[in-house]
Amino acid sequence: MILALIGAVAADAKVQLPQLFQSGMVLQRGKPIPVWGKADAGEQVRVTFRKKVYETTAGKDGRWCVVLPQQKAGGPFQMTVNDVTIDDCLVGDVWLCSGQSNIDVTVERVYPQYGKVIDDYRNDQIRMFRVQTDFDTHGPKGDVKPTSINWKPVSKENAWLFSAVGYFLGREMYEKTGVPQGVIVNSLGGTPIQAWLPADTLKQHFPAEYERTVFYQDDEMVRAMQRANQQAQSRWQRLLNDADPGLAEHYDALDFDDSQWEVKSAFTIQPNGRPQAQNLTKEFRYNGSFWARQYVQVDAAHAGLPARLLVGTLYDADQTYVNGRQVGSTGYQYPPRRYTIPAGVLVEGRNALTVRFVTKGGAPHFIPEKPYKLIFDDGTEVALSEQWRIHEGARLQSCPSMDAGGQNLPTVLYNAMLYPLAPYALQGVVWYQGESNTGGDARHYETWLTQLVTGWRQLWQMPDLPFMVVQLANYMEPTDQPQNSNWSVVREAQRQVAAKLANTELACIIDLGEAVDIHPLRKREVAKRIATGFDHMLWNRKTLLSPQVVKAETAGRQIVLTLDQPLQTEGAVYECEVAGADGRFQNAVATAKGDRIIVQSPLDAPQQVRYAWKNNPVRANVYGKTGLPMSPFTYSLSVPNK
Repeated sequence: MILALIGAVAADAKVQLPQLFQSGMVLQRGKPIPVWGKADAGEQVRVTFRKKVYETTAGKDGRWCVVLPQQKAGGPFQMTVNDVTIDDCLVGDVWLCSGQSNIDVTVERVYPQYGKVIDDYRNDQIRMFRVQTDFDTHGPKGDVKPTSINWKPVSKENAWLFSAVGYFLGREMYEKTGVPQGVIVNSLGGTPIQAWLPADTLKQHFPAEYERTVFYQDDEMVRAMQRANQQAQSRWQRLLNDADPGLAEHYDALDFDDSQWEVKSAFTIQPNGRPQAQNLTKEFRYNGSFWARQYVQVDAAHAGLPARLLVGTLYDADQTYVNGRQVGSTGYQYPPRRYTIPAGVLVEGRNALTVRFVTKGGAPHFIPEKPYKLIFDDGTEVALSEQWRIHEGARLQSCPSMDAGGQNLPTVLYNAMLYPLAPYALQGVVWYQGESNTGGDARHYETWLTQLVTGWRQLWQMPDLPFMVVQLANYMEPTDQPQNSNWSVVREAQRQVAAKLANTELACIIDLGEAVDIHPLRKREVAKRIATGFDHMLWNRKTLLSPQVVKAETAGRQIVLTLDQPLQTEGAVYECEVAGADGRFQNAVATAKGDRIIVQSPLDAPQQVRYAWKNNPVRANVYGKTGLPMSPFTYSLSVPNK
């Protein structure tokens, strides 16, 4: 009986594999492939793949690892690990995409930008894996959390909530190589680069940063803070709703009398012709609810039909109503408001559109240069007016908040979302982040990014692992005058790291941003530039990337910048500036000719020259032969150029 029980227990024992090892997975071609997991101490582990067997024994801690030799692209294949079977395995290229919200932006968000391009595409040879959000203050974890996007093949349905950049990158690389593609995305919106760095790096270079995480290693304290924070948020919302007369008096109803409300335009037009958001409230700092209404005319042919309502984007949260029916709500400022109006809601003639803003700091406003309209299934569109009837709802004191640590703390995402992925064999890494480091810590970004690239390569034990660094896009209000810009400081750090570290390239997207949106939608173009960089590093070194300055010479007031390639067009170059010994920059006239830019300095002894050094250098117009833009840069003319 005892022997039978022992045999039953042994039969039930199974090896444990990381979340990455699931049916549908993509393994990296042309490189050794680690396969690892846990089992009982001393258990024999047998991995079978492509008719070959690889064996090892689990250590005292139960950990085991075998390394498969290099494989050629192909599949599908089956892998067995003892009694665990993994079906539909492909061998091709595997890409890791990481960073913050711009890598997070989903296919759903950019769908209006590309429509049919997404509708008509399915490809079982491209697989997607989304790392589930997690963080840990204590140290590296053994595995990532289970995820719903676990090596799903590419289709509109499967990719709907997947990274748009990751999705388009898989498509681009498949077209370039013809081999299966695996795209792993582990990113999280709003996170600073420190959250993705290992503890040892921060202890050595920035001990004060690491100490922030140490404080939150008391789990009981953190849970208590989180509960208190949630209770405070809930109570603030209840108090607001109780105090807001608009909910009780039905400000959203079609027959509500708003004739006494103030009428105000959502936007003003600047001298340069660009629309600018109008604060709907009298004060910029506003905590509470605020209401805006307008009337939309619908003809008899479309009355009662369903429609899509586009209310652009707005600040901050909203509940949106049509004729007293709530058709949508969003809890924060960034997502586009794309709401569905069900059949039977719209009536012939006048329809009431009502937006209830909720803000916890900052005045309610609509964002310009976004779509505001009704769209019917037959393609008929009805534009919304820029004129709104506005009325205050309820004001409240600012909502008390207790910082409970979390995902933005140093090291915590490295511990929970990055470390467990290694040493899964990769072809390359995309790093698309930086927005959250454009504050006072921007000056440290070059050091942090250098440590991230080198540290991740050490973790994977791949010193030449290719990295594509996506530079920050243009954003915010343009200006014609020189600007001290932390966005430019981070861009320069990204450029410098790409220049100094081997197998690291820059994807310059200084022309793909939007003045009014920190999450620009042209993600397919971003993915194309990333793919071009990988193509250059891995297969076609002659592929031209963004133009780079290779030499800067001065002759009196003239500065001659020599580039590594001829430019696409010749003539006037904009967004050039120079400074003298006092460091004060002035606009400068510049001209492109061949592979040179000639800058005419307004100063007798220029010491520095820079290009596109602004949050949003909209006039930047230097492009290389292949149509890629030149990166913003700054050069000192008194020391050897980097």
